[in-house]
Amino acid sequence: MSDVELVLRSTRAITPEGTRPAAVAVAGGKITAVLPHDAEVPAGARLEDLGDDVLLPGLVDTHVHVNDPGRTHWEGFWTATRAAAAGGITTLVDMPLNSLPPTTTVGNLRTKRDVAADKAHIDVGFWGGALPDNVKDLRPLHDAGVFGFKAFLSPSGVDEFPELDQERLARSMAEIAGFGGLLIVHAEDPHHLAAAPQRGGPRYTDFLASRPRDAEDTAIANLLTQAKRLNARVHVLHLSSSDALPLIAGAKAEGVPVTVETCPHYLTLTAEEVPDGASEFKCCPPIREAANQDLLWQALADGTIDCVVTDHSPSTADLKTDDFATAWGGISGLQLSLPAIWTEARRRGHSLEDVVRWMSARTARLVGLAQKGAIEAGRDADFAVLAPDETFTVDPAALQHRNRVTAYAGKTLSGVVKSTWLRGERIMADGEFTEPKGRLLSREP
Repeated sequence: MSDVELVLRSTRAITPEGTRPAAVAVAGGKITAVLPHDAEVPAGARLEDLGDDVLLPGLVDTHVHVNDPGRTHWEGFWTATRAAAAGGITTLVDMPLNSLPPTTTVGNLRTKRDVAADKAHIDVGFWGGALPDNVKDLRPLHDAGVFGFKAFLSPSGVDEFPELDQERLARSMAEIAGFGGLLIVHAEDPHHLAAAPQRGGPRYTDFLASRPRDAEDTAIANLLTQAKRLNARVHVLHLSSSDALPLIAGAKAEGVPVTVETCPHYLTLTAEEVPDGASEFKCCPPIREAANQDLLWQALADGTIDCVVTDHSPSTADLKTDDFATAWGGISGLQLSLPAIWTEARRRGHSLEDVVRWMSARTARLVGLAQKGAIEAGRDADFAVLAPDETFTVDPAALQHRNRVTAYAGKTLSGVVKSTWLRGERIMADGEFTEPKGRLLSREP
């Protein structure tokens, strides 16, 4: 213990063994021990006594659209990672689209890494993209360290990232399964979307009708069939339709290697509360009804849904028009995801341990980051310090992401992130930030 540099003491530290009073010892950016709360502080070590604030492992958000380079007027690594740090997130994995170029070749990955290198306030990894014409690029991207491959089954919204039809999906999936990779999928069926009524205009009910549940359900059914046939690891992105849950549960029971995520906006916002013309609530697939939300929470509780991620997908404010058909679809949630989920989770009888499992432990496991996601010896000393009973009202002006549009404006949330720590260094405290200290991560072999 003579090399310990820092001890963080809290009456409530969330560890894999549960919540308990603890003193967490840190050296060289790693957790070296989780000790009793009253353990003697080693000579030369600095003590940070957090009192009754809760010490959480830093959150790991595996679904973030940073848009940098190319659309940095929408978002960028500097602003996105500051927003993440403000929300207790210490690691994010960046999606391959909405940036120019998209992360679909090794050269494009190199470009993105070069841009991110000196701007990341937290650790950043990268997804690759699976396009109709880049099967040859998938293994080189895997070898270059991407964490897996994103594919769309319906139009993505940007021309440079086209969707896969069923034949090309099978081809990409077989290639990725061949080297043990992970395919992550935006699952909405284009035929069901094309058949749905497309009225446009400001009415949210019309937009909801244009993205029906059966588009998700059919796409997920087809994906699971292919995954079972090829024994391929697949991950369903941003699940919104509760009707797909029995399909997913059945596939898991059969041993299909499938995992599933959902997002804070599906778990905390409902279709019934969306005002007409309020396209800050627009995302695809859409926010659905309260009864649907209840079933998503049940699926989180029973493990059918594995994890919760933000799908932070910002744009400039002018693209959020009052016409739901033409407005950009995406919700910015990095800074607010932890308090939003905690507020609703507590109301439904869940614990902070549950939140940590959904937003840190399982997301770290999804992408194979064995050094993240828990407060235990040997892991990175990444922490969020949370005052769980303190409340605040969401003021867009206080947000760190570039375009301060939010579906949570005016909501009162529980859980104030007091500080965020990366490898034993405090990178955010009470809204103040250090210079960027994040590292660029690669998939572990």
